Amino acid sequence: GFIRGSSPPRCVWVSVLSQDPKLKGGYNAMGFSQGSQFLRAVAQRCPDPPMKNLISVGGQHQGVFGLPRCPGESSHICEWIRKMLNSGAYTDTVQKHLVQAQYWHDPLNDDLYKKHSLFLADINQERVVNETYKKNLMSLNKFVMVKFLQDTMVDPVDSEWFGFYKPGQDKELETLQESAIYTEDRLGLVEMDSAGKLVFLATDGDHLQFTREWFNDNLLPYLR
Repeated sequence: GFIRGSSPPRCVWVSVLSQDPKLKGGYNAMGFSQGSQFLRAVAQRCPDPPMKNLISVGGQHQGVFGLPRCPGESSHICEWIRKMLNSGAYTDTVQKHLVQAQYWHDPLNDDLYKKHSLFLADINQERVVNETYKKNLMSLNKFVMVKFLQDTMVDPVDSEWFGFYKPGQDKELETLQESAIYTEDRLGLVEMDSAGKLVFLATDGDHLQFTREWFNDNLLPYLR
């Protein structure tokens, strides 16, 4: 399956997959941009039929705290807009009706994010650890994450490799392995990493820009 992503998944509509006899033995899934974290939610929430490989192409697994093509903290205007946007991002109405708000992650207001983020805080186990989510994600054969080194759409771009800003500020970044989601092993990523199930790929180019040759060489093997 390929998902570009427009809204977070629910097992009600994902159940159509379980009706397809061709998918009984499992399937590989590839998500583009926000579709990547939505597919990860499918892997965690809806294990029937089983997802085998999950390929995230430019996904934002720790969310975003910036605007597309806005240079973040290097621009005072971008910083101001970002903080103004954040003031309403976690209201109930915005969370329920604006898809992008569901993966808006404010490192300056961590408690607010954990309490009111309906989607990202849930699948990242920020409030409670759902052992079923963890078990389902760990059942993947491979979780492939592609980062675009010249990405001007995703801020911070490290979110494409499950990294993010260190809590309490928006300047210094941390890798997945340095983050609490990893050190507390809320999603089973430590064990997956040790078992070689996490694959980190990088390519030059802006958001979702890659050649057919690069795709065939690097991603196609995980779809076979």
